[in-house]
Amino acid sequence: MLIGEFVIKRNGKLERYNKFDDIPNSFEHLISFKPDYPPEPHTEEQHNQMSKFDNYLKELMTRASDN
Repeated sequence: MLIGEFVIKRNGKLERYNKFDDIPNSFEHLISFKPDYPPEPHTEEQHNQMSKFDNYLKELMTRASDN
């Protein structure tokens, strides 16, 4: 599960989420995408997890109606 600080605009209001899975399937704008990075040094598993951050961002961008 991806955790961090995620801010969207939905129904004209800013909404903040800490868990990616809690973010609604549709909203107006993606305001902020700040996934939590584990402290260094990173393990191979952590590198694999961080390599997926871009995919999470792209998914959120497809959910936003401003695209």
